[in-house]
Amino acid sequence: MSDTNQLGLPLLQPSQAQKHVTVNAALARLDGLVKLTLVSRSQAMPPAVVVDGACHGVPVGAVNEWAGQDGKLAIGTNGGWDFVTPRRGWRAMILDEGAVAIFDGAIWRAGMATLSPHNAGLSCHVAELDHAVTGGPVSTTAVMIPANAVVIGATARVVSSITGTLTNWSLGNPGAVGRYGTGLGKSAGSFARGVLGQPTAFYAPAAMQLDAVGGVFAGGTVRIAVHYMEVAVPDL
Repeated sequence: MSDTNQLGLPLLQPSQAQKHVTVNAALARLDGLVKLTLVSRSQAMPPAVVVDGACHGVPVGAVNEWAGQDGKLAIGTNGGWDFVTPRRGWRAMILDEGAVAIFDGAIWRAGMATLSPHNAGLSCHVAELDHAVTGGPVSTTAVMIPANAVVIGATARVVSSITGTLTNWSLGNPGAVGRYGTGLGKSAGSFARGVLGQPTAFYAPAAMQLDAVGGVFAGGTVRIAVHYMEVAVPDL
């Protein structure tokens, strides 16, 4: 056997010359795979500067040095790339998505906490958006909650001070004013932490809604995060 079964680490062979080359190659691969962290799983163009130890998930249709390596992991090593085939059950943190993912044997499933033999499972997600507050009594975001999601709560932070004639504001959904917080502050750094007493299912996509209290909005920016779960159906 020339490589290990799990991580594909190169093994020293009897009477092998240049043993340090094999050992260093194995250590470099370990450095990329242990505590697995993917810079991205969607970036098709390899970065111009290779960072040793940086690991990327190669998407379908990748180009240049990654061409033909669809689905593999690309680990930066000595200015080049070492390609590794992930195995079912591997977990990784995907940095540009802010999510932990499980590899199901074919794709990375972001947010998955459980995974059945046929890929059913429970996943946890956070959708984050910097919302530019619009003028008027109500300011509604783009859709943040997907269909068939179970929302646990929502949090928010005022990034730039909310202006207008209002005294405070509330955070909710259309038709559910203040669901995640009322009496919220206008100054930068003010925050909301709305944990629902009972998780709420959304069967259709939904936006978030800011309501002005005692006046109207003029401007400002609020960073909103919705925390929710989804259930995946089993594969055929």
